[in-house]
Amino acid sequence: PIYLEQPNRPEGMGYFDFVISEIHGLRVKELLDHKAKGGKVFGTFCLYVPDEVITALGGISVGLCAGTDFSEADAELDLPRNLCPLIKSFYGFKKGRICPYFEATDLVVGETTCDGKTKAYEHLGAMHPVYVMEVPHRKNDDTRKLWRAELYKFIAEAERLTGKKLTYEKLRENVRLHNAKRRALQRLNALRWKNPVPISGKDALLVNQIAFYDDPVRFTASVEKLVAELEQRVRDGVGVFPKDAPRLMTSGTPFAIPNWKLHHVIETGGWPVVAEESCVGSRYFSGTVDEPSEPSVASYAPGKPSYAPGESPGDLGGLLDAVARRFFDIHCACFTPNAERMDDIVDLCRKSGAKGVVNYTLSFCTPYLVEARHVENRLKKEGIPVLNLDSDYGMGDFGQLQTRIGAFVESL
Repeated sequence: PIYLEQPNRPEGMGYFDFVISEIHGLRVKELLDHKAKGGKVFGTFCLYVPDEVITALGGISVGLCAGTDFSEADAELDLPRNLCPLIKSFYGFKKGRICPYFEATDLVVGETTCDGKTKAYEHLGAMHPVYVMEVPHRKNDDTRKLWRAELYKFIAEAERLTGKKLTYEKLRENVRLHNAKRRALQRLNALRWKNPVPISGKDALLVNQIAFYDDPVRFTASVEKLVAELEQRVRDGVGVFPKDAPRLMTSGTPFAIPNWKLHHVIETGGWPVVAEESCVGSRYFSGTVDEPSEPSVASYAPGKPSYAPGESPGDLGGLLDAVARRFFDIHCACFTPNAERMDDIVDLCRKSGAKGVVNYTLSFCTPYLVEARHVENRLKKEGIPVLNLDSDYGMGDFGQLQTRIGAFVESL
């Protein structure tokens, strides 16, 4: 793998290298052992599916394979060729039955973040149990109520599948579990902003990708161990790139495993990637669910929110409000208008010290392709250099990407 060829990698990456080496081995066995004991496995594609609810009901949540092009031929038997590579990738994996994670799931939880996925789930439902959450595309009081109602509907479906009832105690425990995971990733990714950079963008991306399917307790402990090593590197002035190397950040569509192409192109040119405004990046770990300060066992029901921002969610209804709020405040390109996402990109660029932004979009990904012009205009207004790129999972454009990114860096 391309990430193993990098010099001076942190020792803490050894755990994540091992996880990748066993990507179709030990973790899949853990899922099958869980199922053998009566547990359920939920497959997901999107950040809007609340892991807290799944694990609070005794389930395991895993991200599904969607980052290669070799499964696209099977997908194109049912789906159009000029469709997002991510959609064709996951659909082809299921149609060809070549993804053990897909085969291990009891339920695939989809979402309406784009029309392509929404319609593809109809075909997918003929091959596998699928539940689709409705994600509103505008943000106002009415759509927040709609999203809250969707959360309750999903809870009912998850309770039906697992045969368990969601409790305040279990949800509180799992909110804290996943918040700890997010905070560990926040610390890791903030260390990338140091000079010299203590960890490569490829390695950080690998960690962010593994977050979607590894055991959360084990994963968080491994990230915290890596963070401690990187903090020592910062104190010692140790980096994986020369000090003051021109740094870039990316924004746009997610980098589903094993899609490392863009980072490999950039970093083999000598330019560290220090941040990703992406679902496999800052959007995944941005913010946390408000945690309760006082325990309660009050029941929950759809209706008026139980607490206001800044207050402590002291009962199950309030805690579910906090879950709904955290996930609805993620700024995906599916929303319109979307000034909040533009703010996120500018803010991340300033904090990370990036000299420019590579706005990366998968071919035929309509929401991000159309929004790319808004990103470009806002960044130019802020005086931030930006390069818009669209690509797929193939390696045929590797040289072209090298040329364009090289010219972009020279212009900085």
